[in-house]
Amino acid sequence: MAPVIHAHLQATVTLVLLLSMLSLAAGGKLLVVPVDGSHWLSMREVLDRLSQKGHEIVVVAPEASLQIKPSKNLIMKTYPVPFTQEEMEESLQEFLQVPFEEGSLLGRFFKVYEGMKNLSVISIAGCRQLLYNKELIRYLEESKFDALFTDPVVPCGQILAEHLSLPSVFFLRGVPCGLDLKATQCPSPPSYVPRAFTAYSDHMNFPQRVKNLLFEFLNYFLCDFAFQPFAEMASEFLHQTMTVSELLSHASIWLMRFDFVLDYPRPLMPNTIFIGGVHCAHKELPQVGDTLVSIHAVVHFCVHRGGISSSW
Repeated sequence: MAPVIHAHLQATVTLVLLLSMLSLAAGGKLLVVPVDGSHWLSMREVLDRLSQKGHEIVVVAPEASLQIKPSKNLIMKTYPVPFTQEEMEESLQEFLQVPFEEGSLLGRFFKVYEGMKNLSVISIAGCRQLLYNKELIRYLEESKFDALFTDPVVPCGQILAEHLSLPSVFFLRGVPCGLDLKATQCPSPPSYVPRAFTAYSDHMNFPQRVKNLLFEFLNYFLCDFAFQPFAEMASEFLHQTMTVSELLSHASIWLMRFDFVLDYPRPLMPNTIFIGGVHCAHKELPQVGDTLVSIHAVVHFCVHRGGISSSW
């Protein structure tokens, strides 16, 4: 547990230092590329707090969305997409039903595969419409943002951050296939860290470790079809060959919406900060308000210092 305690101590010290700098800098200009659904509901609380602290928040979102709506605290810029809100909702509902269905582990895996495939088609189409919207991209280039805030589960925001040469802050629950671990070069041995869909803990017997290793190979298969189109789009748009893990590795800070209360212990990298609880109702959990203040400190620091290197 010593590495875990050390990691939390390091994050706490970092946040204290960041908070001490808040009064020394004026509000910055933050570009937000959100992901729809519950991802946005969690992010919106943070953006409202950042706006109250004096930051100018510009949100770029598709015209057809489930949860992303205009707000008095945000400047909303929309772009047309080749799908409807009804089509989005249908694909999302089909995907969300999978965890509640019974069946073999392998059977559920392939149902997740089909669900992710449908969602991926919509995400890729929306991303392409954003990146090749010349009028909107010109506006973003001329706006001189200080940083970009996004959820990397759809890596479109990071492609835009690369194009605009902006430091990026990731706000996420996780990335499929363990891409977040690969992008941050975080140790993730399959004999210790359980893979998705296995329901194992960090304490596994030998047969479970073998099974866990097999699911590591399935994850590569899952990532290939889900994220390869984004790698191709990034390479085309940025005019350089780039994989998704390489793209995500350029993030300054990873704000992870979980902790070791509900999730298994695992190694952490220095630019990964746990903010578990931010997606809970803070009127019932006052400590979540403190979490939002801490997140504000991190984003504020990134805005005014041009990002933090992943080697800090």
